Formats: sequence, structure tokens, C-alpha cells
Amino acid sequence: MKSKIMIVDDEADIRALVRFYLEKEGFECIEASGGEEAIAVVENQYIDLAIVDVMMPGMDGFELVEAMHQYREFPVIMLTAKAQSKDKLRGFSLGIDDYVTKPFDPEELLARIRVILKRYNVNASNIVKLGDVVFDGDKYEVRYKDETIHLPLKQFELAFELAKNPNQIFTREQLIEKIWGMDYEGFDRTVDVHIKRIRENLGHLPGFKVVTVRGLGYKIEVDDK
Repeated sequence: MKSKIMIVDDEADIRALVRFYLEKEGFECIEASGGEEAIAVVENQYIDLAIVDVMMPGMDGFELVEAMHQYREFPVIMLTAKAQSKDKLRGFSLGIDDYVTKPFDPEELLARIRVILKRYNVNASNIVKLGDVVFDGDKYEVRYKDETIHLPLKQFELAFELAKNPNQIFTREQLIEKIWGMDYEGFDRTVDVHIKRIRENLGHLPGFKVVTVRGLGYKIEVDDK
């Protein structure tokens, strides 16, 4: 499962350049040409990181980040021609993680993306660690010490998505969209069935547990002890 990155810029050439380098490194990309389009993406699907231009017509990058974070928190890199301290301070106060000033070196941008994804436990190499437990998205397996657990595909994808976002609550609808896709027309309680089986298969592992948040959905709760 690839990390999904949204590129928001009103300049098509910039979006194409960033997308070229990201996809070459194995990332999945979504483009948005402005604020409204970006908000529509956030409303309807999950992204792991957003690269947002500051100077856009209509809604600028700062306003967009503030609007998007009303739906969900995720890391943001600002792509901007501005480098003034006051702009950076405004951005950091909104929760922006980093700045890259135009013209930029694509390799530098990639390096910053990897650092931020690692910080947020969304590893570009598809490895997520919860304590001593390793979720390997390349081999589709869960490892703990000398034990290797192979889950059915959808079980693993569901467990991996929760593990990438520890302590974050996902509704059934969000998980169905993320794992089965927006066109899924099957039984809407399929998530419950898969969660039950994940608990049966992984419940003995230390450091975390899959929790039902009544009336909301599910999350992986990490034991900080």
C-alpha cells in the first residue's frame, strides 16, 4: 500500500513536476488545482500528506490548510515563493510541518517528505512499528520476535491502515472507502467481521489493541507503558 500524497497548486506544470518525482519513488499522487478541489478530496478520501502552494487565487494555502484540518489532521508541506518569517510563523501556528521555497530541488522535497512521513509513522517503505510488532506492507505480514503472522489480504490492509494511524478513530464508512473502495456495494458490516478476525489473529500481541469506540468506529490504541 503506497503512501498517498495530494499536490495542491494552481500551476499545472508544478503539479506535474512534483507528481513525476513522487510517483517515480513509489508514492500515489492526487492533484488539486485549488482550494475547493482540495477540500473535496479530503472530504471523500484519505491522504497521508499534502503539498500545498501558498499563493493561489481564491483560497490561499493558509486558508486551505485551516479548512482541511477541520476534516482531519495530516502533515502538510507548504510550497511557496515566499520565505518571510511572518509567513512561516503563520503557517507553523496552523500546524504546517515544513516549507519548501520555489524554485525547489525535487530531491530535497522528497527528503523532507520521507522525514515527515517517518515522524508521523507513515513509512514510505510500507513498514509500521508498534512497539515490538512490525506491520510489513511489502510482504503483507505481521511480525513479532520469531513469530510471523500472515493475514488474509483485506484483514491485513485494514489492520495496516489502523496501525499507520494509532489512536485515530475511523468510522466504518471511512474504512470501507479506504480498503474496499468508493464503489463497494457489499454488506456494510463487513468491517465489523474483519475487525473481529483481526482481534482473533493479533489479540495476543503486546503493545496495542483494536478498540471499538461506541457510536463512532474503530482505532488501534497503543499501550504507552
